Amino acid sequence: MEDTKKTVLAGNGEKDVPRAVYDGVLTIDVDAQVESMEEQEEARWHQLLNAHRTRKILTGQLGGIEKLESGWMVAVTYFKGFRIIIPMNEMMINLQGDGRENADTLNRQVRIANNMLGCDIDFIIKDLDNKSRSVVASRKDAMLKKRQTFYIGEDTEKPMLYEGRIVEARVIAVAPKAVRLEVFGVEVSVRARDMAWEWMVDAGEKFQVGDLVLVMVNKVEASSVDQIIIEVDAKSPTANINKDNLRKCHKQGKYTGIITEVYKGTYFIRLDIGVNAVAHSCNMSALPGKKDKIGFVVTRINDNYEVAEGIITRLIKRAS
Repeated sequence: MEDTKKTVLAGNGEKDVPRAVYDGVLTIDVDAQVESMEEQEEARWHQLLNAHRTRKILTGQLGGIEKLESGWMVAVTYFKGFRIIIPMNEMMINLQGDGRENADTLNRQVRIANNMLGCDIDFIIKDLDNKSRSVVASRKDAMLKKRQTFYIGEDTEKPMLYEGRIVEARVIAVAPKAVRLEVFGVEVSVRARDMAWEWMVDAGEKFQVGDLVLVMVNKVEASSVDQIIIEVDAKSPTANINKDNLRKCHKQGKYTGIITEVYKGTYFIRLDIGVNAVAHSCNMSALPGKKDKIGFVVTRINDNYEVAEGIITRLIKRAS
C-alpha cells in the first residue's frame, strides 16, 4: 500500500505532513476549485466594494435595533455574512399618522423600526472600512433611488408605477387594525379593512412581516422624490370571496361566528361560513365582546353592502 504521507524538513526536525497539503482537494469536476474560507470572504467583500462604487441597491433582512457606544441608534442587517449598520436617520421611516406626534422623532422611529424586525429592506452602502470590515449604509438613499425609477422616471417616459396598476408590495409591519407596506420606495399604512374582503379581529391573522402582497395603486401624487403620497388597497387585486359566500347565507338561517369589532352598540361579525355580518341587538342578558364566539340569526341579506344583518342569539364561548 502506497505511503500517503510525505516527510519534509521543518527547521532542524522532521515532520509528517498529509499528501493532500501538496496535491490540493480532489474535486469531482476536474476544472473546479475549492476556495478557502479566506478566499470566499474576500470574494464577498469584493462584491460589497463593487456595490459601494456603483451605488447598487442591496437587500437584507432587518435583524436588530441597537444603541452603539457612541450613542447612535442604528438598524442592523447582514449581507453575504457582513454586518451592515444603518443610522436611524437614514432609515427613512414614514411617521405620518403614527399617533405619537408629541413624542420625539427618534423614539417614534425606533418604535416603528422595532415592529419592522424581520422584514426585507433595501439599502445603499455609504461607507466601508477595509481593515475592520465595517459597513455603514442608508435605506433612505435606496428608497429615493427607487422612487426616481418607478414614480418619476425619465422625462420622455411614463413612470412604471401609476394609478390603476397592480404591483407587489412588502409587508414591513403589522398592527391589529393596519398593515404598513413598502411600495417601491414609499411607505404607506393601509387599514386592515382595505387589506382583505373578510373582516378580521387582527390583521396579524392574515398578514405577517416579510410577506409580499399584491396591491392596487389608487392614488399617486409625486411632485418630487422627497414628496410622494400614494394610496393602495389589497382587496381590488383579489376575488371577492365574501360576495360569493353571501349566496350561501339564507334568511332565518342560524350560523356561528366571531365578533371582530364592537362600535356604538353595533356588532361586526365574521361568520364561519365566510360572510361578514352586522348585528344591532342581542337576545342575551350578558352582552358579548370582541373575539367572542356567538350564535347569529340572519334577518336580512344586504346586497348593497355585501353583509348579512341579524341578531346575536347566544354566546358560545368567551374570548380567553
